[in-house]
Amino acid sequence: MSLSHLSFYSAFTLSSLGLAFHRTHLISALLCLESMMLSMYIALSIWPIENQATSFTLMPVLMLSFSACEAGTGLAMLVASTRTHGSDHLHNLNLLQC
Repeated sequence: MSLSHLSFYSAFTLSSLGLAFHRTHLISALLCLESMMLSMYIALSIWPIENQATSFTLMPVLMLSFSACEAGTGLAMLVASTRTHGSDHLHNLNLLQC
């Protein structure tokens, strides 16, 4: 396993562990999701270069556009929950109260 594979595998693993264990604020969950998307983007950018496959060069651009849409939606949810509930704590967000 090369150093680049180890780096983005460990980045994805650490961000998923951060998402699993640090669920107090919505902004920390969004940051963990963004770091997961960033590590997947790096992996998809390196993979066609290593395999000399030109047909998969569009995949990182699609991944980046989905990541931007996910970030915009997450920030909109953060602003909406902060306005309605007063904070971004995830324990305040209850689906039964909405």
